[in-house]
Amino acid sequence: MKIKHIATAVSVATLMSLGVVSTVQAANAPEPKSANVSTAISDAAITTKVKAKYLEDKRLKDSDISVTTANGVVSLTGTAPSSEAKSAAEEVAKTVEGVLNVGNDIQTPSLTSQVEKKTKRAAKKTERVVSDSWVTTKVKSALLADSVTKGFKISVKTKNHVVALSGTVDSQASIDHATDLAKNIEGVSSVDTSALLAGTTN
Repeated sequence: MKIKHIATAVSVATLMSLGVVSTVQAANAPEPKSANVSTAISDAAITTKVKAKYLEDKRLKDSDISVTTANGVVSLTGTAPSSEAKSAAEEVAKTVEGVLNVGNDIQTPSLTSQVEKKTKRAAKKTERVVSDSWVTTKVKSALLADSVTKGFKISVKTKNHVVALSGTVDSQASIDHATDLAKNIEGVSSVDTSALLAGTTN
């Protein structure tokens, strides 16, 4: 009888030991792969949705923004034309379902560089207008001083260094002569005489 009781006790102890080991193994078992895959898909979906919203937002049309997502946290890098566009990018990203937080490392040009760009554009525009005006004046002076063309009323307009002559002269030879005079003026890239007609003049 004692031997039977001892055998029974050993069996119970063995089973309990196996149960503890199984519990420990279950606790230390890695997460199912499906959970990791699900998280990855979710992050990829968030990234895609954020990029899609950026394409639709006119405030971000001149921006070059990279989007990555990890565990629901969106990271933004790249460039935007202004601080307003940078803020808009973060604002849009936060509206996407599943986004927990947004890290905004988008770079914007400094205020100084923006002012410099505007100044250069204004200077370039002014230079072109002055240049066109100068060309027009020079062409008019040349036509009035020339013995062939001074008796004709020829209008002169210049845009982007292209001179347009209009009016009426006595012959095609006079048109050709006026064209040559205009072409010889510094800064003239081409001459349009489609509105300069040969015919009877009063």
